[in-house]
Amino acid sequence: SSNYVRVSPMKWLSVLPQQCILLMTCLLMVLEAVPIDIDKTKVKGEGHVEGEKVENPDTGLYYDEYLRQVIDVLETDKHFREKLQTADIEEIKSGKLSRELDLVSHHVRTRLDELKRQEVARLRMLIKAKMDSVQDTGIDHQALLKQFEHLNHQNPDTFEPKDLDMLIKAATSDLENYDKTRHEEFKKYEMMKEHERREYLKTLDEEKRQREESKFEEMKKKHGDHPKVHHPGSKDQLKEVWEEADGLDPNEFDPKTFFKLHDVNNDGFLDEQELEALFTKELEKVYDPKNEEDDMVEMEEERLRMREHVMNEVDVNKDRLVTLEEFLRATEKKEFLEPDSWETLDQQQLFTEDELKEFESHISQQEDELRKKAEDLQKQKEELQRQHDQLQAQKQELQQVVKQMEQKKLQQGNPPAGPAGELKFQPRMCLSVWIHKL
Repeated sequence: SSNYVRVSPMKWLSVLPQQCILLMTCLLMVLEAVPIDIDKTKVKGEGHVEGEKVENPDTGLYYDEYLRQVIDVLETDKHFREKLQTADIEEIKSGKLSRELDLVSHHVRTRLDELKRQEVARLRMLIKAKMDSVQDTGIDHQALLKQFEHLNHQNPDTFEPKDLDMLIKAATSDLENYDKTRHEEFKKYEMMKEHERREYLKTLDEEKRQREESKFEEMKKKHGDHPKVHHPGSKDQLKEVWEEADGLDPNEFDPKTFFKLHDVNNDGFLDEQELEALFTKELEKVYDPKNEEDDMVEMEEERLRMREHVMNEVDVNKDRLVTLEEFLRATEKKEFLEPDSWETLDQQQLFTEDELKEFESHISQQEDELRKKAEDLQKQKEELQRQHDQLQAQKQELQQVVKQMEQKKLQQGNPPAGPAGELKFQPRMCLSVWIHKL
């Protein structure tokens, strides 16, 4: 169908609410999206060309490639694609949509079976590598496959409706927790930085320590000295993108046109990646990769915070996508015109002293465990070396005994024998026998 719009894996999984009702509604909404005519020749830069393939960002899931491949294959089946466009919420809730998998073409099912077998083989290889790293033996791969919830491990050979259900539900749940995990990892990153800084200070004398402390405070101050950061999603922030990134007249700012410009793949939504791209100008005010005082990991955390804030404000139905209607409704709010000031990361306390102490205690415990493992490995190494030396000594003793036996045989007039008992050399004929033969 010429009206069909291909969506990214993220959209497949993020369009439905938190109860795993995910997937297909976005396709319906795409078909109903309001077309906006815009002269993109006025826009700064090349922009997105119609029909050009847009590279979808990684979802961050450990089975991202498998997810993408399944979606690509399903989209090649006309029947299933039509069902996607007409499916309602109840059909998805009840699993009826997944049962449509039984009606796809043989070629599609065969390809899905192949993808599943490859994924099962990949997971088994990962399990084996993990088990080998701890020197485990007798691995029950089938039992360990249960920990992976995005496929039916009981049937490793064929892709069934249950596999589609499990893939959808697992990806939805994992994506919902993905941002939370990123925040937790960032917090650990910041605490580790502070821990290492304090540990380094302990190694310095008083004078050097004071110099380091002064330098640290100076860098903090330098990092905090930046232009005002507009509230993400506010009119001032979007107008700045309109003027500086899009190269358009700020006096002609139009929310509907802005939405169309930044809906890069023209699918009728602003997804999380398209939203995050809107904050680049704001982030550049605070972070510069050339500056020692600016941490690019912090910049990505700031980008994530901005995107989450806008989603919370604009995404009414919490499907992780912003429709044109939601976007326009947000521009009518007072917060859009008169937002509160935005506090950047450097203006916030990222962790407490108690949290840092708990983190350091955990690190200390890990270091003790690693030290103990290192000591055990060293003992094993020494024991293996001792056994090796012992075997070498035994080998030398045996070689000496064999040499002594051969010398004794020579002294007794018997030629030394080879491994199979054969003579190593022929004895010389006596003179009388030699003369007789002549």
